[in-house]
Amino acid sequence: MRFFLILIPSFLILSTGIMAQEVSIPKVPKRIYTTKKLVDVPVIDGDVSDKAWDVVPWSTDFTEKEPDEGTPPAYQTMFKIMYDDKYLYIALRAWDDEPELIQQRLSRRDGFAGDRINVLIDSYHDKRTAFVFTTTAAGVKGEEFASQNGENWDDSWNPIWYTDAKVDDKGWTAEMKIPFSQLRFGKAKEQVWGFNINRTIFRLQERSLWQRIPNNQAGFISEAGELHGLKDLKAQKQLEIQPFTVGQFDTYPAEPGNPFKTGNDFTVNAGLDAKIGITNDLTLDLTVNPDFGQVEADPGAIALDGFQIFFREQRPFFVENSNIFDYEFANGRDNLFYSRRIGRNPFRSANLADGEYAKEPQNTRILGAAKFSGKTRNGWSIGVLESVTGNEFSEIREVDGGTRKEIAAPLTNYFVTRIQKDFNQRNSFIGGIFTATNRHLNGYFNELHKAAYSGGIDFQHNWNNRAYYIDGNVIMSHVLGSTEAITETQTALRHNFQRTDATHVSVDPNKTSLTGTGGRVEIGKNGGGNWRFNAGAIWRSPELELNDVGFLRRTDEIIQFGNLNYLWQVPTKTYRNAQVSVEQSTFYDFQGNLNRTRFELNGRINWINNWSINSGYGLSANFYDNFFLRGGPRFRRPNTGFTYLFLNSDNSKMFSFTLGYSNRHSQENVTTRDRFTIRTNYQPFDALSLSLNVEYANLFDATQYVTETNFNNLPRYILGRIQNQTLTTTLRLNYSFTPNLSLQFYGQPFISKGQFTDLNYVTNPVAKRLDNRIAIYDGNQIHMENDRYLIDENTDGITDYSFSNPDFSFVQLQTNLVARWEYIPGSELFLVWSRGSSGNVNPSNDLIDSVSDQVFQEPSNDTFLIKATYRFAR
Repeated sequence: MRFFLILIPSFLILSTGIMAQEVSIPKVPKRIYTTKKLVDVPVIDGDVSDKAWDVVPWSTDFTEKEPDEGTPPAYQTMFKIMYDDKYLYIALRAWDDEPELIQQRLSRRDGFAGDRINVLIDSYHDKRTAFVFTTTAAGVKGEEFASQNGENWDDSWNPIWYTDAKVDDKGWTAEMKIPFSQLRFGKAKEQVWGFNINRTIFRLQERSLWQRIPNNQAGFISEAGELHGLKDLKAQKQLEIQPFTVGQFDTYPAEPGNPFKTGNDFTVNAGLDAKIGITNDLTLDLTVNPDFGQVEADPGAIALDGFQIFFREQRPFFVENSNIFDYEFANGRDNLFYSRRIGRNPFRSANLADGEYAKEPQNTRILGAAKFSGKTRNGWSIGVLESVTGNEFSEIREVDGGTRKEIAAPLTNYFVTRIQKDFNQRNSFIGGIFTATNRHLNGYFNELHKAAYSGGIDFQHNWNNRAYYIDGNVIMSHVLGSTEAITETQTALRHNFQRTDATHVSVDPNKTSLTGTGGRVEIGKNGGGNWRFNAGAIWRSPELELNDVGFLRRTDEIIQFGNLNYLWQVPTKTYRNAQVSVEQSTFYDFQGNLNRTRFELNGRINWINNWSINSGYGLSANFYDNFFLRGGPRFRRPNTGFTYLFLNSDNSKMFSFTLGYSNRHSQENVTTRDRFTIRTNYQPFDALSLSLNVEYANLFDATQYVTETNFNNLPRYILGRIQNQTLTTTLRLNYSFTPNLSLQFYGQPFISKGQFTDLNYVTNPVAKRLDNRIAIYDGNQIHMENDRYLIDENTDGITDYSFSNPDFSFVQLQTNLVARWEYIPGSELFLVWSRGSSGNVNPSNDLIDSVSDQVFQEPSNDTFLIKATYRFAR
């Protein structure tokens, strides 16, 4: 019965949307370009007047996509395509009556800045995935692998190909030479590929397409035109081997007496990456002893709620083709595969006696990793990843000069496999995933899972010309370990089996395994007319556990959701497009408690001058939090409203900006938060771009969790009124000498400080009024001594319990300066300087002064690195 009550709001929204729909979408006729084999090979210099191009005709008649879909563009575009046994050749002519206004912005590869043309090739012809090659008017190349019918674009894919561009008095031209070895296709006498071209006129913020795709048409790749005439193509199996070598010099503050911290270190490393075409549509990627020294450091962050923070993957081996292994099964970041688990920080720190020093590993070393991935012509997508991280040890110098080693992380094997099968004329798919983590504990690490497995099945079905869809997934996890490991998992914040008020979960100290489930079911409309909607349910069972090789923030949750959107897609004299959305959701736990009801109304409008506004208001009511007291009973949170407003200027201009403000406020002023955002981008000339982002947040919360202690053999949950101020500043500078030689700077000072007043304890966690939920310590109950609060709760003159001063102020500085030279296609030289420092400062200090002291006065760690790669390709 409860399940049906959960779904009633979803079906009300669904039926309302259905009644308002235009249920049929007229099909736009498919355009076809028929290519021919070349006679002479053109020189790829951007000049399309080469007579080699005369064997094939021009194709034109592009249609505007944005802002005024279905109308002729401001300037037309033409192209030609021909091929030989190994390459596909494309000539492009972008007409423009004002060539002096063409935006020739230089950037690093995949910068996607200025005027540009994207060539989309669905060589699988699966109508869901495509290889996208981009050339800008400045000759900068970019590549993306598009999946999920254009919903996901992965710019980490870096194939070897050739391009150049030129600006002339008629506009600009470009040429492309794409090896067939970089594409994936099946065997056929004549290939038929999905094909489209997108042109962006940057100053007008206008996009036009060769194959028209109306705005009310769901899908993007599925609606592409077709490329015919590719006859008798032979499989070009990819073979690329890329060895690398790295020299790294680190300087840091020396620590007197510590033999491991002398002030500097020098290391040399080498490794190998490889791509091997097993068949023309299946590729094996290998890496041996990988190095990621050129990768940016993670941004600063503080988690006041105690939950784990998600950091995006930045290591090239794991970023490239990551969409194949992606399995976000619910909302948020929860995923069965989170590649940051591979090579993570060690689990243990060294156990030191007085006078001992340790050299501790910063991460677990990846001995090797391999990915096998691709898609067959009959609709099978396949991905297999295998990786091994080695035993890690801390080296300890003993007081008498001797040494010993302590294990810090065990040998671990990670395995992930993902498959999907298209059917029903590519309108449907069903897929699955399986992950396994196995650790060689060898009698150590009783606190870790010995093994962890997860699996899932996902599906999607589209109908009525892809206007409507139903999709979803079901997952299961199973972890095994010692009673200590499983008990630790049960009492982790994301599970909280020790909750004193829960009847559906409890800690079982004898368990040696946990099995949980999760999933999502959703139905909706994403094309046709002006209405869009979706509705569904999400669940995570209490025993679900994914964090050995996945990412899971919380469990014990059932969510019902529904969204209804209305789109204005035809430009007027005032705006280019607009949207209004209504969102609703309810949150339950597996005991049947209603923990929150949430509503939001938001809107977006893009004005005719390319400025835009995003705004919204929302409310969370009937709000209870099972995790707030971190193992204690569910805690009532006040009804909380939030509002936000963002103003975005025209990003086609030399200078553009975003100004944003958001506010969160609650009943009884229990919590308030103001957040201010300023983002700026400035391109004074084509080769140089700068961006400066500043974000300041000021939070007040009268019930911020501090700690748990014990009073009269009962748990006592300590809270306090916090003022938490956070300031983040991110500066980026990019200077491109040529499309293949660039200099990039990234710098981010970060500070977050919290100061507590009105310390209190929980009396009735579910009381409606705040003064009935908590009791504030009076002056006779609390005083500080040696940076600890001593509590005499019953005022009998004897300290009942104590806890540390919770005030904090954390400051971090991260900078990277990277010079990158792609001296031949696919082979690179990196010169890197990184500086980083972090520390805790006096919470009473001013924010700006604290950051300034950390940047200019505190000692820092510096890394100087040179990395060279060379790609051998066949």
